[in-house]
Amino acid sequence: MTVAISTTSFIETQFPVSKLSKESYKERKAGSGQTLTGLGKWWGRKPLILVRAAILGLLLPASDEPQKDREIFLKLLTMDDEGLRRRKSKAIPLKDIHARLRPEERELWFEPDSNPAKLKYKKGLPWYEKANLQRRIFNQLSYDEKLIYCDRPEQIDGPSEAAWDDINAHLGTDAQTLPELVQQLGERQFGHVPRVGDAFCGGGSVPFEAARLGCEAYGSDLNPVAALLTWAALNIVGGGPEVAVQVRRAQQEVYAAVDKQVTDWGIEHNEQGWRADAYLYCNEVICPECGWRVPLAPSWVIGEKTRCIAELHPDAANQRFDIRIASGVSSKAMASAKSAATVKRSALVCPHCDQSTPMAMLRGDRRVDGNTAYGLRLWENDDLVPRPDDVFQERLYCIRWVETVERADGSVATQRHYCTPDADDLRREEEVLELLRERFHSWQEQGYLPSRHIESGDETTRLIRERGWMHWHHLFHPRQLLVQGLLAKELSVQEDTVSAVACLLGLGKCLDRGSKLCVWDSSIYEKVANTFLNQALNTLANNGVRTFLSHNTTWCLDIMPYAVGYYSLSRSEDSRYFKEQNDIWITDPPYADAVNYHELSEFFLAWYEKPLQTLFPKWYADSKRALAITGSDEGFRKSMVDCYRNLATHMPDNGFQIVMFTHQDASVWADLALILWASGLQVAAAWTIATETDSALKSGNYVQGTVLLVLRKQTSDDTAFLDEIHPEVEQEVKHQLDAMLELEDREDPNFSDTDYQLAAYAAALRVLTQYKQIEDIDITYELSKPRHRGEKSPIEQIIADAVKVACDHLVPLGFDQHVWKSLTPDERFYLKGLDLERHGEYRAGAYQELARGFGVKDYKPLLAGSKANQTRLKTASEFAKKVLPDEGFGASLVRHALFAVRETTRTSETLDGKTWLRTEGSAYWQQRKNLITILRYLAAMGLMMPHWQTDAKSAALLAGALENDNA
Repeated sequence: MTVAISTTSFIETQFPVSKLSKESYKERKAGSGQTLTGLGKWWGRKPLILVRAAILGLLLPASDEPQKDREIFLKLLTMDDEGLRRRKSKAIPLKDIHARLRPEERELWFEPDSNPAKLKYKKGLPWYEKANLQRRIFNQLSYDEKLIYCDRPEQIDGPSEAAWDDINAHLGTDAQTLPELVQQLGERQFGHVPRVGDAFCGGGSVPFEAARLGCEAYGSDLNPVAALLTWAALNIVGGGPEVAVQVRRAQQEVYAAVDKQVTDWGIEHNEQGWRADAYLYCNEVICPECGWRVPLAPSWVIGEKTRCIAELHPDAANQRFDIRIASGVSSKAMASAKSAATVKRSALVCPHCDQSTPMAMLRGDRRVDGNTAYGLRLWENDDLVPRPDDVFQERLYCIRWVETVERADGSVATQRHYCTPDADDLRREEEVLELLRERFHSWQEQGYLPSRHIESGDETTRLIRERGWMHWHHLFHPRQLLVQGLLAKELSVQEDTVSAVACLLGLGKCLDRGSKLCVWDSSIYEKVANTFLNQALNTLANNGVRTFLSHNTTWCLDIMPYAVGYYSLSRSEDSRYFKEQNDIWITDPPYADAVNYHELSEFFLAWYEKPLQTLFPKWYADSKRALAITGSDEGFRKSMVDCYRNLATHMPDNGFQIVMFTHQDASVWADLALILWASGLQVAAAWTIATETDSALKSGNYVQGTVLLVLRKQTSDDTAFLDEIHPEVEQEVKHQLDAMLELEDREDPNFSDTDYQLAAYAAALRVLTQYKQIEDIDITYELSKPRHRGEKSPIEQIIADAVKVACDHLVPLGFDQHVWKSLTPDERFYLKGLDLERHGEYRAGAYQELARGFGVKDYKPLLAGSKANQTRLKTASEFAKKVLPDEGFGASLVRHALFAVRETTRTSETLDGKTWLRTEGSAYWQQRKNLITILRYLAAMGLMMPHWQTDAKSAALLAGALENDNA
């Protein structure tokens, strides 16, 4: 039996946050090419590289050679130079190689008369010479640039043989693969192969990556949709190539059977033999001002690429509008279609009478006894389409047909046509409805169609209020119910669990792309978008409906198989009550989370109910709303303590936990720290990794990173008082920052300014949670009391003080430490803010956090702009006011230096700036050296920030003038 040894782990001492952020971003940007996203929709899956790094970081021991530890860690992740070369899978374009060569070198490699747009290597150049040139140029690139040409770490088979020699020599192991190393390190630390669990497994990133690394993996989630996705990650993606072939065959057989039935019905084909791949529907309402029936759409542009639009033509006899489809129209017609919207700012805009009516008024919403009463008729179970007297009618206004054309050479091509529906198309709509009605009740009874009511909630109430929909099947058009019901029927006859689960998830993907909540994307893509473009259930004025033809790529799971050879388990279970023992818990709890997972998942669960109960008899098939841990109030905090206390109970004394959450502010940290402390856990370290990608749906000052809070089991019985804690925190913060600064690589920085602030948070909590009890803090009371705006808890104050210590301790690069200590908090905020800015930090939250750290209450006058992700400080010239205040930042040495720079820039004479400092500033000769330090610092801003270049030159000239000044 192997004896377990408790050691300090790598992740407790350091973590390559910069490189991991870049790798996480690369993985996120892969979109549908990510390993697990092909299984189906889940919100907030964590990057697999982040999970891999976390597990290895916990298992790797920290030695007395921190630089060597980091080198070995990067080798394991193939994030070192050699690993990146192994991952390089794309050739660097010739134009980029040409640009990086000196003129005389270009003659050696390229034809002298090469067209710059079509560069060619010299004739006869051996392949290995070209490969050497690729390698040489690749080595010159920055880390970010190299990633453009690299596969992700998971896409290769790990470190090279030479790298393994170095890894084994440093760690005292004998491994040639990551699973072998994980086994050996686990046996050394825990006495067995490490067991890794996630009690909020969501999309399955943690259990899947743990299993792939060779751990025993356990995943559970209160939500059965999450548990199903995790089961599929472990057993389908992790099932290896044979399972992938089996799943593909089963899904293709189901698709072929449904396609044959749809074709036999003739509901997607017209008289010319064309097949539809998209139907466009809009709601239609009666304008209360003029009585005309108006079709609703926020734009009548159908396709930017095909220049296709819908045109409204008045039909006065029937007080309605005909809709005619036109393709290849002029730019003027396109602009007109965009501006002809009949829905603007949640109101009907009638094209007949030009009057605007709010949607709430159309619906008939009203106030009754101080509450809002909804005006729409509530749909009943048998309602498959609106009744004639409903406010919102549904109208088919465009069909996209696919014509198959045989060329002269025998090859086949397809052409798409947008057309106005004709009488035959409307007849087919009636046939679809009739086919559905014939099967509706029996299919509901057999579980092929959903029959659940929609429960009221933050997201789901919108469906009831805005459309009157009361059952989940009301979110689907008859076409969608008919086709997706057929898929559900076919998957019910699958004989093996793996194939049935694959088909069920295939159905889930079709549901995400096949509801009335799917936007028609009129951009160059011209497609039906997903239901969950964001984390909400949004009703629409108009929507797109995919046909079964356009589900051909959606239905089949798009996965890259991996063989997972170790024991793994996934199930639907409440984390407060399970009894599974694990050495490591890695969780991403729903802390202060804006995503209503339980409500959104009911969209899928309504369809999954019967199949889930058949496939997994021990699982339940509802979202367990009443048990879901949501919000941030005292009830939520108690539920979180119950959960994490149970996790702590089911881990050994030398075990670990990592809690992932989004970093917001000190109050969030304080609450979470209190929860984890009350659960019997102790903070060991904290790191933040950028995990979010840019998105048009996220154009604001959004959280950009995920915090990894590393925790140990609390085993101490020590007690302390708050007045003893404060000096300990100050010492620990300084020690942590000094350790990070010593590790920092100036040429390839790992830590950002926000990482140092984060380290201060972690240091404070490390000191705090090492004690069993703090006499001045009643944990039970703090957990149970309501939070009032502006109120600071004792823990929040400790964290705030820690950040202040960090801000005072971290002197900007190139700034004299003695001068720094003589400056006021406002001056330090401004100068440190410039340091943030030159490192590319433009988030408003970063400057808010910095101001909080320095105790600066009003810093807005120092900002040039505060738009989301565009926040920056004013340059010297942007401080335009001539008369400076006698107190605060206006009276400070830094402000006088800035004004002197402004004067130098304005007149192009250093004499004007120097004169200002000598006559208007106080104690010029005593402060001259300090002024020179400040001016040199300002001069350095021009190297990194274009908007500073003019003032930076003035600052450099003025600093020289002051150096040469004498009485």
